[in-house]
Amino acid sequence: MKNTIVVVVALFFITSLSFAQSVKLEGLITDSKATGLEMANVMAVNKATKAMDAYAITNDKGKFLLNLKPNTAYNIKISYLGMQNKELEITTTSENSIKNIALEEGGIELDGVEIVREMPVSIKGDTIVYNADSFKSGTERKLEDILKKLPGVEVNADGEIEVEGKRVTKLMVEGKDFFDGDTKLGVKNIPADAIDKIQVLRNYNEIGALKGVENNQDNIAMNIKLKSGKKNFWFGDMTAGIGVAHEESRYLINPKLFYYSPKYSINLITNFNNIGELPLTVQDYFKFTGGFRGMMQKGGSSFNVSSNDLGISLLRNNRAKEIETKFGATNFAYNVNKAWTLSGFGILSSSLTDLETSSQTNILQPNSSEIFSTENRQEITNQKSNLGLFKLSSSYKPSARFQFDYDVLTKLSKQDENNSLLRESIVNNNSKIENINTIKNQNPISVNQNLSLYFTQSDKNIFAFEMQHLFQEEDPFYNANLQSQPFSFAGYVAGQNRNNINQSRFVKTNKIDAKLDYYYMVTPKSNINVTLGNTYSHQNFNSSIFQILDNERVNNLTNNANTNDVTYNFNDTFLGLHYKILSGKFTFTPGVSLHSYNMTNEQLGTSNSQNFFRALPDLLAIYQIKKSETLTYNFSYTNNFTDINRLAEGFVFSNYNSLTKGNRFLENATVQEHSLRYFKYNMFNFENITAVASYSKRVDAIKTSAVFNGVNQTSSPFNSDFADETLSGTGSYGRSFLKNYKASLAASLNWSKFNNIQNNVLSTNESLTQNYTFKASTNYKIMPNLELGYNVVTNDYNNATFYTERPFAKLDYFFLRSFSFVAEYEFYHYYNNAKTVNNEYDFLSASLIYQKKGSKLEYKVSGTNLLNTTSLNDDSFTQFATRTSQYTVQPRYVIFSLKYNL
Repeated sequence: MKNTIVVVVALFFITSLSFAQSVKLEGLITDSKATGLEMANVMAVNKATKAMDAYAITNDKGKFLLNLKPNTAYNIKISYLGMQNKELEITTTSENSIKNIALEEGGIELDGVEIVREMPVSIKGDTIVYNADSFKSGTERKLEDILKKLPGVEVNADGEIEVEGKRVTKLMVEGKDFFDGDTKLGVKNIPADAIDKIQVLRNYNEIGALKGVENNQDNIAMNIKLKSGKKNFWFGDMTAGIGVAHEESRYLINPKLFYYSPKYSINLITNFNNIGELPLTVQDYFKFTGGFRGMMQKGGSSFNVSSNDLGISLLRNNRAKEIETKFGATNFAYNVNKAWTLSGFGILSSSLTDLETSSQTNILQPNSSEIFSTENRQEITNQKSNLGLFKLSSSYKPSARFQFDYDVLTKLSKQDENNSLLRESIVNNNSKIENINTIKNQNPISVNQNLSLYFTQSDKNIFAFEMQHLFQEEDPFYNANLQSQPFSFAGYVAGQNRNNINQSRFVKTNKIDAKLDYYYMVTPKSNINVTLGNTYSHQNFNSSIFQILDNERVNNLTNNANTNDVTYNFNDTFLGLHYKILSGKFTFTPGVSLHSYNMTNEQLGTSNSQNFFRALPDLLAIYQIKKSETLTYNFSYTNNFTDINRLAEGFVFSNYNSLTKGNRFLENATVQEHSLRYFKYNMFNFENITAVASYSKRVDAIKTSAVFNGVNQTSSPFNSDFADETLSGTGSYGRSFLKNYKASLAASLNWSKFNNIQNNVLSTNESLTQNYTFKASTNYKIMPNLELGYNVVTNDYNNATFYTERPFAKLDYFFLRSFSFVAEYEFYHYYNNAKTVNNEYDFLSASLIYQKKGSKLEYKVSGTNLLNTTSLNDDSFTQFATRTSQYTVQPRYVIFSLKYNL
């Protein structure tokens, strides 16, 4: 802690010194009528050194502020879209000065482009342009390293980018989708030295015909412009590394190749290693949409096909006891002609993972923090995952009035998990220990097709037709080998030395969404949107449980309670009406959708149907306070429907100690949601303020009725008479100081109340999660750069509270024109309010890179987990239990690698 204080004081001293050695030039940029011009670009070029010493972007009143060197001659350059560029000479003194500048109308576009090339940050309409070289210090190796230094931009651990508090949903390079817009593959692999400009596209809509009629205020895209030397040439790098002084061999092979031209582009990324690098995790795979849009979001209904997975263990922060990965991906785009573009990607990943976990699960008494029973586990898990993603896209746009798109995305995977578990169950102070072995495997496949037609018949009439088809097959298999009999199944043969229980499942889904939108422009600032849509889903669910006896004979448990043969059809036909109007600074979009629902499930030789009508209102209101300051209110009333998984009434294994059965008479839940969002972005000092508050109330929610006997759980769903509620709020404040400092503060709170039934008693559970993060960083060209931060997370589960405090720091330094040193440190203090858990651990990683200027070879020595931390902690909460766990992580690795830059 003392060292941290010293660093903070040193950082403060450097900041103060920078202030002391500069003088201020401030003033107003106006038009000929003395009206302030917001977001004008102002730049100060040192006449002696020809370097840009300072830059500014005016605020909403046209004010600018430059921190300049005293007694120095400067060229001041000003540009604003639609105005003539202006340049004037000044010489500073030792005193601050004021200069007001008026621009004349009639700007020349070419001159504006020249200014954009030199400005570190510039604004052009809805586009923010960052000049990458202005933010590089020399230690950057990937796009991620540059993005973290840009004002108003954040990158989280999952590779998701946020700009102005909004998530970037599409990433492009030279206007072409990078792996269909996936940000993680981009930020982790695009080489920093190839990047010229980073363009942030606000209010983005990839369908030009719909940009003026839909609300795009939350849509953010990012486009990477390459340096001229990287176009029409192959570029990239090839890295190979080996472990140093390890008992077991460690390796890394990571070639990356890129080619971009106006006609076509190709990206090739591979990674083979056993040091824990995971380019694509299993979580990434399952949430990878391939760019498919949520086309039915305006419909008012929610029918999501859930994943029928087995709950295969997932990694925490890509850390485990052992990880070996083989990864390969390619992405292409080809312009057949001016109107037709073909694109696609293929991703293959294979990983072997070993997990070692110690955990304690406390089952709580209903409506109490008192413990009903405790389960202590020691687990060793071996996983093998083979994942495949393939997509082909076609876009045909012969004119601005017509566009035809077609996409097909295929997901394939094969996952196997073997788990050896030593379990101690404690009920009423009685302890029981047993050894359990489980096997899980699944080979799901899904094919998602999307077809879209957009036609602008005239300036007043726009048509859009979208259709999406999902085909999905899942076949999870589960085996549990236990010492004691877990449940009393009909037909079960007791008295075996081991209780070998197996379950096979097969779930098949065909789902079609289709809708036709018609937009009529009543006036240039108002339009009517009529939507005719339909969602149809057909699902089959089959499952069976069987026992393998000690003599290896198979005992099929064919009782109706142990098997499922279910067919479920869901149909929603709806008509929607929305009216959008712009009035001054306000935008209102009220709407309503009229639905006709029909649901039928067939099982156990009988059929159960539901048919009803429903009107669902919604409202979006936007108050554009200033050009970069908005207040948005969103209200929606939604019908939520379950899929087939919760309707199947035969028993299904969730885990060796958990058995579930469905309820064929379940009804839909009704959700009322309100959200209020405030956003302000001030380019004058790169101040970024975001605040979001949301509330949801779920009536007739599908909840769980669970029975615990202290060791095992049996549960089934039901429609609760009591509403579930969630209240959440997030806020962040960030800004830049001078040219070289950036700081941010973020906070989030989430309160939830859920109602279930536990052992025939209504159980109401509340949880509160709080997360606070502070960060401050520097960005010097010739000095060491430091990032300091502090994060604290508090999880309160029914008066059981867990805390994680995490101070962190990062140092990067480019020195002697050839060396780069980067070090990252995190310290964790994990404890609970009862003081029964109190752990501290930390992680340190560092790398030293040598690359002579102009050389294509780079030499690197890097170390991960240099302090050789052995394990991490986390906690989780269900509506019946709390769980704390400790899992083993990979030891210290020191890798020497050689990289060749093309």
